[in-house]
Amino acid sequence: MEPRSIIYSLIILCFLQVSLSSCGEDDLKTAAKLKGRVSMSSDTTRSVDITYSDSAKVKAQGFAPVLVKVVPANGGSFQEMPKGIKINFLDPLANVKGSITSDYAIMKDLEKTATFLRNVVVVNEKLTYNTEELVWDQTKKLFTSPKGVITKPDGTVLSAVNFTATEDFSTVTWENGTGEVYVPDNYGQ
Repeated sequence: MEPRSIIYSLIILCFLQVSLSSCGEDDLKTAAKLKGRVSMSSDTTRSVDITYSDSAKVKAQGFAPVLVKVVPANGGSFQEMPKGIKINFLDPLANVKGSITSDYAIMKDLEKTATFLRNVVVVNEKLTYNTEELVWDQTKKLFTSPKGVITKPDGTVLSAVNFTATEDFSTVTWENGTGEVYVPDNYGQ
């Protein structure tokens, strides 16, 4: 037998022995224990159109290409929108007065929060807010974000830290704002 073929045979035998020795009963016992502990159900819905109303008045309408509702056995269900979401806020005459879009969103039922992640854009008549993370706290009726960029219709552009806004974005606060502010030519006259 040629030395080259002996070497190849030895290498193949070594790989075979290593792969067989990595299989053992302990792996199967561990898998059986995990199976009993983790239990959840999930439902996937495609092309979702959600309408939110309060006191028989439509306040918002949401659209998501995919919505996955997950219900763990121990509670704490959540709804995940892995392909993004768009929410339009409506005035009393059902006209769009603002919107939120993001590439991903998750709503946690127990915590009563919705977290919008990746390419989050909030638009209304007073501002456009771009960020990578925006959290809506349903209990406090507040939106919060660690940082982002505010653009106003007059051309003002600000970098904002610790952004906070009311549900309707009528009151907006932030810390450490830096950027370019538009000042009219007749300012101070």
